[in-house]
Amino acid sequence: MVKHELSIAIPASLVSDVPHLREKTIKIGIVARAAAIFHVSEIIVFSDTKDRDQSREADLITAVLSYMETPQYLRKRLFGMRSELRYAGVLPPLRTPHHPLTNRTKDVVDGEYRDGVLVARSRDGSLIDVGLESYVLLRNKKIPLNSRVTVKLKRHKKFLEARLAERNAIPQYWGYRPTPFGLTIGKLVKEQSLDLIIATSKYGRPFWKVSETLIPRCRRAQKILIAFGAPSRGLYELCRQEDIDLDEVSDFVVNMIPNQGVETVRTEEALSVTLGILNLMTAKG
Repeated sequence: MVKHELSIAIPASLVSDVPHLREKTIKIGIVARAAAIFHVSEIIVFSDTKDRDQSREADLITAVLSYMETPQYLRKRLFGMRSELRYAGVLPPLRTPHHPLTNRTKDVVDGEYRDGVLVARSRDGSLIDVGLESYVLLRNKKIPLNSRVTVKLKRHKKFLEARLAERNAIPQYWGYRPTPFGLTIGKLVKEQSLDLIIATSKYGRPFWKVSETLIPRCRRAQKILIAFGAPSRGLYELCRQEDIDLDEVSDFVVNMIPNQGVETVRTEEALSVTLGILNLMTAKG
């Protein structure tokens, strides 16, 4: 099976159906947890209304997703006090590999990867905060202060040294990228370089009818996008607003919950179900 990059597209109106910031925060947290559980590489927030105020909802979603994805030891340094994060305390921890719990230098394994922030310069290079008792040295003076970096730690006899690492070279799952797209779903699917586009809709074909074709495509694809509709309008309606045929711009339009027992399935619910089914059907074994 090809190692693929999985992106999901969610509408900026995701939290429009709940009035209070606390409930909005909880809903975004559910999305972040599902994305992390199923190794999502990117969460794209697309525009789904002509409402000028929607950019505020998109900014809120992106801020909360970014906060959750950031290792806990870097959050205060990178985010400070922000009004949209007032209820960040209700968010569940991601507990992904790049959110280590240990903060003792002696417990660090040689070759361990960590995310850090460049906090100061020294004569020999730059000092990185990686959530340990003391900063570690990175022999690189070209990185701007306060930049977030991913490093590989090398243990010497009395100290640790950091070396820059490429995220795509790390064997473990290393979190998602929140991307505020700002454009419509139609423009999103046209502008992205993708191998496979899966649209979810209760008007799509039931999963069991397309699984024999869809699953092999998922296993071969390197870049996959799964798109989800808004609380008040599905993807077919959103595409009709742009005079676009959803069936033409997507490789598959799938109903992942046929015979649903409720009138509408919320976006965060559809997301968890869809990612869970595809993970089960495409896993090795």
